[in-house]
Amino acid sequence: MLRLNSQLKATNTPADLITLIENITAACKDIASNLHRGALSDMLGSAGAENIQGETQKKLDVISNDILKEYLIDSGLVRALASEEEDSIVPAQSNAHYLVTFDPLDGSSNIDINSMVGTIFSILEAPQTAEVSEQDFLQPGRNQVAAGYVLYGPSVMLVLTTGDGVDMYTLDQSIGEFILTNGQVSIEKDTKEFAINMSNQRFWADPMQRYIGDLLAGSDGPRAKNFNMRWVAAMVADVHRILCRGGLFSYPWDSREPNKPGKLRLMYEANPMGLLVEQAGGAIYTDKEPVLDIQPEHIHQRVSVILGAANEVAECLKYHQN
Repeated sequence: MLRLNSQLKATNTPADLITLIENITAACKDIASNLHRGALSDMLGSAGAENIQGETQKKLDVISNDILKEYLIDSGLVRALASEEEDSIVPAQSNAHYLVTFDPLDGSSNIDINSMVGTIFSILEAPQTAEVSEQDFLQPGRNQVAAGYVLYGPSVMLVLTTGDGVDMYTLDQSIGEFILTNGQVSIEKDTKEFAINMSNQRFWADPMQRYIGDLLAGSDGPRAKNFNMRWVAAMVADVHRILCRGGLFSYPWDSREPNKPGKLRLMYEANPMGLLVEQAGGAIYTDKEPVLDIQPEHIHQRVSVILGAANEVAECLKYHQN
């Protein structure tokens, strides 16, 4: 059994980055423990407040955010952190080498129905500026030195890249360690499965409506093959399925809030998931450009996302280009 620490050492990951990743996964073990107790510890339901995104926070959103903040600040390896649940960046160790962004509990609408949720994280090198600021975080996704997520499902799984492919680890509860269970994951270029929130179809731009319409037409339509649709309402779970068995995931622009380019957060969701998907041989785009090439303008920036099987992403993009 190859443990996380041993696998990272074998791939020549810097020692301080290994320690930082281990601190993140230690925090995620605590989050998993809180999730597993759920209603037994009165942790379900709303926290009675909204985050910077204007979304109602769940109790476990707040708890998970606080756990990650504590572990990251105490590690001494993080110059500052940025969270989906925080209004602004949180300074930590002034001479540290890394910045961390995270979504502490993606898919939190699933908490109260005991469905899958996860923690998404991204690690960047910290520019050696005199004082840390939001500007230091505004780096394209290709600058990430590591990215990953922890999925809290029937088993707790870590999916991680440090720029040398994607590995999956499963938490062995008996020893409290993440064990490598699937190395060098790859996404097949073609697929017959897609994930999208169909309830929003009437609000999408015409190209996305036409693309999904052709998928739904199946073997009788222009694509001449039948597609399955899956939707978990948690990006971390839908992307995990794609990494395991292929597919396409999209959260496109819609007309309900036309001035917003999309729903998903560039720094906390799209960039870390994008690095994982590309490292596994897939693709991730907005309806115009590669997500990982976007120069961020602010830490809570939103984007539309089309990701997954490379050939199917290209097919979707053709509708937008035409």
